[in-house]
Amino acid sequence: MNYRDFGNTGIKVSEIGFGCWAIGGNAFGQSYGPTSDKESIDALNRAIDLGLNFFDTADVYGRGHSEELLGKAIKGKRDRVIVAAKAGADFYQGAGFQTFTGDYIRFALDKSLARLKTDYIDVYQLHNPPLRLLNREDLYEPLVELKKEGKIRAWGVSIFTPVEGMTAINVGKPDCLQVTYNIFSFRPEQQLFHTAYEKGCAIIAREPLANGFLTGKYESHPQFGPGDFRKNWPIEHIQARSEAARKLAFLDKGSQRSLAQAAIQYALSDRAVSTTIVGMKTVAQVEENLAASKKPALTMAELQMINTLQTNGFKPPQ
Repeated sequence: MNYRDFGNTGIKVSEIGFGCWAIGGNAFGQSYGPTSDKESIDALNRAIDLGLNFFDTADVYGRGHSEELLGKAIKGKRDRVIVAAKAGADFYQGAGFQTFTGDYIRFALDKSLARLKTDYIDVYQLHNPPLRLLNREDLYEPLVELKKEGKIRAWGVSIFTPVEGMTAINVGKPDCLQVTYNIFSFRPEQQLFHTAYEKGCAIIAREPLANGFLTGKYESHPQFGPGDFRKNWPIEHIQARSEAARKLAFLDKGSQRSLAQAAIQYALSDRAVSTTIVGMKTVAQVEENLAASKKPALTMAELQMINTLQTNGFKPPQ
C-alpha cells in the first residue's frame, strides 16, 4: 500500500481508503443492498492487514450500524487506523433531516464516539451542508473548537459541487474536502483540486467506481435488490452508465489490471487527492480493490483516451 500526506495536517493516509456506507446494511433503504455483519468485519480486518489505514464512515450509514461494525474491527488496533466520520444528516429526527448547529454537532460526535468505542476521531466532516450554510463562518466554529479540545484531529466538509468546495475553502479553511471524483464525475479537478492543493486542503475522492458501474459488471438492465438506492434510478441513467463503462474496456488489462483497478488509479492520478474511498462489502472486494495500489498506473495515452471520451460525453466522436 502507498501512503500520502493528508493535506497539511501531518497525517499519513493510505491512498486507498475504505468507504463504510455499504456495510451499514439496507435496513433503512439507503445503501447498496443486504450485508452480512461477519463478512463486513472480515473485510474491515483484511483491509487493515493489507495496509489500509483510512476508514470513512458516517453516523447515518445504517443509522449507526456502520460505526458500530468499524468500532468492533478496530478494537486493539486504534493506533493503526485513521477514522473519518461525518455528521449533519439528523436521522434522530427522521429521514431527510439535516442539522448543523454547534449543539447538534457535539451531540452527534459523542454518539459516534460511543459507537466507535474511541475517545477521538481523526477526521470529522460536515455531511453535505447546503451552500447557504457554507457561506457562514459560524458553521465551522464548532469544528475548530472540537479540534482545540482534542476530540478531533482534523476537520472538513463533504460536498457535492466545486462551487460548494470553493466556498468552504474560502470561508472556513477546512483541513479536507470530500467530493465525488471518478471517470464519469471529473468536474472538481478543473479548478477545485488546484485550489485545494495550493491551500494544503486534503481531498477525499469518493465513489471512484461510480456506484459500482466502473467495475464493468453491470449490464443495461441490472436487478438491484431491496434497500439498494440504485433500484430507483431511471433506466436511462443506468443504461448510459453501463454503455459508458463498456467504452472503457481498453483499460482492462486482464490479470495485470482490472477495469475497477484502472478506475481507482484514475481517482489517484491527480496530486490533490490524498485518498480515494472505495465501497467494499467482502474480503474479495477488498483484495481486488487494494491491489490497485500496486497495479500499473494509467499511461498518458490512456488518460488522453479517457479525456476524449469525457469531452464527447462518452458518445462517438463527430
